[in-house]
Amino acid sequence: MFDLTGRRALVTGAGHGIGAAIAVALAEHGADVVVHHGRSADRAAAVVERIAALGRRALAVPGDVTDTAQVDRFVGAAARHLGGLDILVCNAGHLVGRVAVADMSDEHFARVTDVNLTATFRTVRAALPALRASGAGRIVTMASLAAHNGGGPGAVAYAAAKAGVIGLTKGLAKELAPDRITVNALAPGYIGDTDFHATFSTPERRAATVAALPVGRGGTAAEVAAAAVYLASTEAGFVTGSTVDLDGGASPR
Repeated sequence: MFDLTGRRALVTGAGHGIGAAIAVALAEHGADVVVHHGRSADRAAAVVERIAALGRRALAVPGDVTDTAQVDRFVGAAARHLGGLDILVCNAGHLVGRVAVADMSDEHFARVTDVNLTATFRTVRAALPALRASGAGRIVTMASLAAHNGGGPGAVAYAAAKAGVIGLTKGLAKELAPDRITVNALAPGYIGDTDFHATFSTPERRAATVAALPVGRGGTAAEVAAAAVYLASTEAGFVTGSTVDLDGGASPR
């Protein structure tokens, strides 16, 4: 099951963390993978080496997902390198910073929306010709537990942007179904082995978050990657417009 042999994938924000885990997992299941990164050239190169060691084609491409010209450029480079695209994982995103609404500038709100929601739209738009040509395209977007519960302190903009990703995913799923393209979102909760919480959450808050989880532990990037592999596979052909929660039971729906 979940054989991706011959499938061609682009993963954004794949230089580290969840994106890197997804890129490697897709390759482990047979896909050739282009690894996009923003400012993680060295780590992206290491991910490419891991993929190449599996016998799969791999390439690292840089680009700012908030710049339309750069998105068009790196998506085009990915499609040319692989001879097309079958799988797009829009993982790139960022909290940017924790800011209370009373202290939040227009610029901060716009930046968070741009790097999470609008960037996903830009990347999908750029990849659509290649995904339509595939005849069995797969798009996986990255939402968050914050989209369901409003996020932690100072994360209103992030929660709103990730909720927008879910709405975008549902709309795309309906619009692109005639093209045999499925579109689904992943909504991770506390994933402990990434830079995100190490950067934006205190050790005390991290411990309290884990203690409150019904499963009694944080999730891993590998567990998120496994869900991405499923959604990218032939077996998930009847799944579209859905959001897969990976939150340890934090927000059952």
